Order: sequence, then structure tokens, then C-alpha cells
Amino acid sequence: MSQSPPPRSERSTTPSPSSRGDRTGIPFRVATAALAAALLGALLGATPVGAAAATEPRAVTPAVTVPDFWNPRSRGERIEAPQTGRAVRFLTDDEFPPLHFAGPDGNPTGFVVELARAVCEKLTIPCTVQARRFDTLLDALDGKQGDVVAAAIPLTASLRSKFLATRPYFRWPARFAARADKGLPVPSAAALADRSVGVIAGSAHAAYLKAFFPKAVPRDFTDLAAAEGALKRGEIDYVFADGLNLALFVGGQDAENCCALTGGDYLENRYFGEGIGLITRQEDAALSRALDDALQRVWDDGKYTELYLRFFPVSPF
Repeated sequence: MSQSPPPRSERSTTPSPSSRGDRTGIPFRVATAALAAALLGALLGATPVGAAAATEPRAVTPAVTVPDFWNPRSRGERIEAPQTGRAVRFLTDDEFPPLHFAGPDGNPTGFVVELARAVCEKLTIPCTVQARRFDTLLDALDGKQGDVVAAAIPLTASLRSKFLATRPYFRWPARFAARADKGLPVPSAAALADRSVGVIAGSAHAAYLKAFFPKAVPRDFTDLAAAEGALKRGEIDYVFADGLNLALFVGGQDAENCCALTGGDYLENRYFGEGIGLITRQEDAALSRALDDALQRVWDDGKYTELYLRFFPVSPF
């Protein structure tokens, strides 16, 4: 019998201070107007990228868990971006909040986009960000219509056979959610015995539940919204699904404070993928290395945490 692995299979820490086309297997929810409005409102007080150097850094005391994907032992000498004499062109999509979406002025924003802009600041290079249809991003990169893709495209062996990518800066954790008023135990193989758990039929989460929580009673649903509705009505004990979507649900108006994430995050690559990184063409290896180094430094100086807290009021980790 398989034993349930502990959550947080990679380091996940709390620092102290369109639906357009097929999204190649990404856990995806069409964001509600309320979510988009909340995110846009949070941006209204944000410091413009060009003004960052003229302001004092703000102390950040996170109330949510911020994931750490960087190995401190991998730090090396600072890597400079290659000088091309022109701006580095980032390509993204504007229909997938909170990762990338259209801001109040119509320009792209979101966690991934602002992280890309922070990377450009670290490298002291000019950058532009252009929104395109999600399903055209890699073709546009391959056709040299841009230099870097900053969007929620999963890192896979197939992608790596054609492009380069940085280490992941975001991943898709699997999480449990439960009614907040039932006093249910923290999920474990023993605690879930004979408990009903909603999953999307045929999903990686359903397979993972069967493999590592064999005594749980799975309840199959055709989509996540149906499972969340059943949880809200008390018809099932838990839902096990993509942590980003569950975080949006429990923190959203539709949930009416019914439910909360419980237990830890699950990040096994074989089930939930490697995550997402900044993607470049294979001939741009020097740029890819510089982007990787800059992402590490954005984490080190706290900018990653600042951006994460801006766009994830309820952390999926």
C-alpha cells in the first residue's frame, strides 16, 4: 500500500519580516469580474516601474505563505544580460489573472508580468511587454517576434526540446479545501479514511488521491466549480484540486467564507508538473542565464515576496 508523502515536497516558506485556446494542461479558471476588479484595485496604489529607484523599499510582513524555489547554494557571480542595442521584448497573455491580465490602463500586468519587469530592473536593461493570444506565444517567440515568453506555459520535456527556460518561479501546488465550520482533521492518509473528497474525474489530482490516500472516498465531478459548490453545501468533506484555483475560490465572494485551505501543498512533478519559467529561444542561452540569475536576486532582495503578496491575497501554498 502506498503511503502518503508529506506536503511541501519542495521548500515553501513564510519569510519573516481566455479562455483563449488550449492552455496545455494548466489548471485554469476564467476569473470573475469581482476577482479582476479586486486585483486592479490593488494595483492602483502600486509604484510605477520607472519610479522604483526613487522610492524607499517598503518593509513587508507577509500574512501568507510565500514559496521559495531558489537554492541558496546555487548563487554564483552576477550574470549580465547580453547587450543587443534594443529593448528585450517580453510576450505574455492578458486573460489569466492573477498571473497575467489587462491592467486599468489596458496594459499587461499581473504577477508574472510584474516579475518580468522586476527582472529587467535587476539586469538594468530596457524591456517591453506585449500581450498576444496565449496559443500564439511560442510561435511568436520562435518567429523572433519577441525574445522572452512570460506566461503560464508549463515546463515540459517537449517544450525544452525546442526552447530554453529558467528554473521555475511558480508552480501548481495541489491543495485540500474543507468547510471552515466542521472541524475536520488536517488531511493525511489516516485522517481521510472514509471521508468524501471531491476531485475532477480523470485529473492528476484524482490519480494522486487514489495512490496516496487509498482509504478516502473519492467523489468525481466534471469540473472544479461543481466540486466547490458541493463543498460549500456540505455535501462532501474535502476538495482536492489545483491550489491556485482553490485559493481564488476560498478567498472569493462566491464562497461566502464557507471554506478554507487545509494541510500543506503537494508539488510532485510526476503528477503536477514542473511549474513555469521564463522561456527563450535556444540560441539565446546567455539571456536565459541572465534571467535565471536576476530571478534569484529578485527573490533575495524581497521584491518577489512584495509582488506575491500583491497578487495572491490567499496563497495557494
